[in-house]
Amino acid sequence: MTIEVHLNPELEARLISEARSQGVPLQKLAERLLQEALTTGLPPQAVLTRAEFRHMLERIAEGSEKLPDLSTEGFSRESLYEDRLDGRDPVPGR
Repeated sequence: MTIEVHLNPELEARLISEARSQGVPLQKLAERLLQEALTTGLPPQAVLTRAEFRHMLERIAEGSEKLPDLSTEGFSRESLYEDRLDGRDPVPGR
């Protein structure tokens, strides 16, 4: 069976990139993804190469140099539970 699917440019680029990275023809990758989606009912799990993983981490970290430094004292066990340690009710209005 042959079907025609119209993809937005971003999705098309992702599909082409994934097919290239796996070294498979575009049609075979699309067929496999469709088969996985219909078989499992869940989205396929992505497997990233080291380069893709590193790129993802770099994208997550973009702009982090502008974040303020936090003191490590603010993350002590006591600071996280201070409302419970001083006898106050942790839920106001109870």
